[in-house]
Amino acid sequence: MCGIVAVYSHGNANQLIYDALLLLQHRGQDAAGIATNHGNKFFMHKANGLVRDVFRTRNMRSLPGNTGIGQVRYPTAGSASEEEAQPFYVNAPFGIILAHNGNLTNAEQLKIELFKIDRRHLNTDSDTEVLLNVFAHELQQSTSGYSLDPVAVFKAVAMVHKRVRGSYAVVAQIASHGLISFRDPFGIRPLCIGFNETDKGTEYVLASESVALEGLGFRFLRDVQPGEAIFIDQDGQMHTQQCAENPSLNPCAFEFVYMARPDSIMDGASVYATRLKMGEYLAEKVRRQFHNGEIDVVMPIPDSSRPAAMELALKLNLQYREGFIKNRYIGRTFLMPGQAVRKKSVRQKLNAIASEFKGKNVLLVDDSIVRGTTSREIVQMARDSGARSVIFASAAPPVKFPNVYGIDMPTRNELIAYGRTDEEVCREITADALVYQDVEALKRSISDANPLLKNFEASCFDGNYITGDISRDYLDRLEFARNNPTPYNEEAVRSQLNLNLARAD
Repeated sequence: MCGIVAVYSHGNANQLIYDALLLLQHRGQDAAGIATNHGNKFFMHKANGLVRDVFRTRNMRSLPGNTGIGQVRYPTAGSASEEEAQPFYVNAPFGIILAHNGNLTNAEQLKIELFKIDRRHLNTDSDTEVLLNVFAHELQQSTSGYSLDPVAVFKAVAMVHKRVRGSYAVVAQIASHGLISFRDPFGIRPLCIGFNETDKGTEYVLASESVALEGLGFRFLRDVQPGEAIFIDQDGQMHTQQCAENPSLNPCAFEFVYMARPDSIMDGASVYATRLKMGEYLAEKVRRQFHNGEIDVVMPIPDSSRPAAMELALKLNLQYREGFIKNRYIGRTFLMPGQAVRKKSVRQKLNAIASEFKGKNVLLVDDSIVRGTTSREIVQMARDSGARSVIFASAAPPVKFPNVYGIDMPTRNELIAYGRTDEEVCREITADALVYQDVEALKRSISDANPLLKNFEASCFDGNYITGDISRDYLDRLEFARNNPTPYNEEAVRSQLNLNLARAD
């Protein structure tokens, strides 16, 4: 999961990009990068770390130009090395910088094609570099040596849609020509555009979430549609075109559960409103399973679950209390690579107020249960603080399947609900009882906020991979690669290509 932004302004773009990345910091704390365009040159700075640590005054001064892109990242593909921080750059054709949010499910096959057919070299394992080179190749093909125009750009994006599988929201810049953004044909990852009217003309910002636009003082224009490409030329003229053959909107349900900020609106649905609805539907299930008097107090696990917990307590006429205080200087544990790091950080991130627990039957509400490490630690903290009993409620359904579209949960054995019943999960996290949201109730929560949303990417809950290219064999290979990482090299690609050709013969 990542946060991306692109800016067209009439002054220096670097400060706008920096401020937007601060507003998107929740989408990734692993690395940050900014690239700007001035004249015929790109200027870029990127490194591992938080936005405020990566960029110093000297770095900002070295990023001139009125257009540019930026990204905050946590690793889902490739590695956490600084070399794989985004944006990425390629010098032909024209010179292109690109950043993307999502995950390509056919990246390995594309690497083979790029090496053998397109004659392009890759330096990293990042699927963003793969996507950049596919786009660069198709742009070269569409221009055929002639000057670039919107028609050629849209033709290149259309070919990207034909070749690339998976999820991708993209911002890119072509040197001395303009900004280009596009979204995969299924609309899995979010992307929106806003504008600001000035004396010198209209300015534009594209970003993963609407909160980034509003925080900059820009007005929300609309969401980028699935399969659509938006090209803003050097003169500030915006050109748009649908570049996919059969686009359909299937936003990621987990964005609404956990990833997005509550003050964002994505694909016409308020994240805050959807989380209130999650609490309302969860309250109905709790009411069916428990009698009056079995629950004394409802407490959220800060911060994402707070709206759901408040609405649940209201619907059940129960006391709502803040029993955990969050250290806001600790990163989001779900985004931290490595189980040991996540486990260690839980008690550093949360501290219990013992007086709120002592002698009470407590209902804890969290946004989701993924690996179970955090949930188990939280239940134990509640018991250590004197809770009589601990009921655990998840505003999301059981996470039973790997997410291959850009959220770091790709291994089945890492998921506590995989192969376990609800009762077995309850024992694993040592709670007295466990309540999960139903899948259809989660989808209704989002549809209630925007009735036009009918379909969702909810594969981690229901196992339905909407891109149609995910099989059990694919998941097995993904897990093997995750457990046995090897660096990308051309010799390995060549060997794999020869093996594929032999199988085809």
